[in-house]
Amino acid sequence: MPNYRAHTLFGFLLAALLAGVVTACVPVTAPATSVELGDAATPAKSSTTEDPAVANPDADSLAVGIVLPSQYVYWTRNAAQLAEQLAAANLSTEILYSQESSATEKTNVETLLAKGAKVILITPVDAEAAAAAAAAAKAGGAHVIAYDRLIRGTDAVDFYVAFDNNAVGAAQAQYLVDAATGAGNPLYLYAGATFDNNAFQFFEGAWSVLQPKIADGTFVVENSSAAADFQGHATLTSGEMAEILDQITTNWDLYDAESMALADLESAPPDGKDKVFVLAPNDGIARTIAKVFADDPNVTSYVITGQDGDRESIQFIIDGMQSMTVLKDVRKLAAMAVGAASAFVDGQAPPTTATFNNGVIDVPANPAAVTVVDRTNVKDAIIDSGYYPAGDFTGLD
Repeated sequence: MPNYRAHTLFGFLLAALLAGVVTACVPVTAPATSVELGDAATPAKSSTTEDPAVANPDADSLAVGIVLPSQYVYWTRNAAQLAEQLAAANLSTEILYSQESSATEKTNVETLLAKGAKVILITPVDAEAAAAAAAAAKAGGAHVIAYDRLIRGTDAVDFYVAFDNNAVGAAQAQYLVDAATGAGNPLYLYAGATFDNNAFQFFEGAWSVLQPKIADGTFVVENSSAAADFQGHATLTSGEMAEILDQITTNWDLYDAESMALADLESAPPDGKDKVFVLAPNDGIARTIAKVFADDPNVTSYVITGQDGDRESIQFIIDGMQSMTVLKDVRKLAAMAVGAASAFVDGQAPPTTATFNNGVIDVPANPAAVTVVDRTNVKDAIIDSGYYPAGDFTGLD
């Protein structure tokens, strides 16, 4: 895979998503959901996830140290699962948050090393900057697991626990393709942050599916001149992809996403509205952009993607405000991380099904599968699977 470097550095990271690169698209068997404006119910009040109480009862025997980038709900959900599953595996742990600071990230690693951590899981704030934290962990004698996001530019990573991020982007794009009919459908592209390697992986997967449909005229890109210029390129160079992402990055920031969507609709020609298609990189961005498109009187319907399976976005899907989400079940990700950590503690190597080049080495990995969720399967995928309780939502059949 190309060595994507950060071309732009932006502010506060409000939402994140998760990692992986491998192969094919997740199949979508159900018809795509187009949001018909005027028919959607008022979304339910958003709920929140409390920070888990995570403690290390015996610092002298710390087995696994975990460094997560922030206390955003996605990461606290991961923390709760990791703590529960590590306890079940009789592995002591302590979880620290970096508060979106690479300097704090490295300090957290040093704190865990001082407590004797044998394995350290790191979800990097910045893929390149985290190389210093990984090197410190390795120098301190710990095995290093990159959790959910790849750490780039170092040989100090022993394993990578992640979802298949290419498949995530491909699944989002396939959903849009399946919903489109005819030609000239307005397409709006949005991406994550350029300092997050995952954002490139998501978009790479999406481009592999969207590009043929842009080239044949099914879609017309409304908000990226670079994407329009490269529509004949089935595979993008790292420079071409960076050029597109520089135009469509939301920085994982909800305020940036809202401002971009408003500006895009303000400058769009009349035929660039009506029934539109929106590639949104994750659920927080999707909800923000969906509200902007819903408020524009010239947009009669939209199909919009998401990712993560946020509780608020599940309600949006039920209410018809968001078309789909790619569920990345943190229970699965945590289980894979615990399995890898257990193997390292026992002096073994975790099972490997793929490798991911981080610019220096091919990092062993075993990517987790993802699931597409929309109104047709939300009960089975979310409620019946036990991911969220039915009482968290209104309007379920």
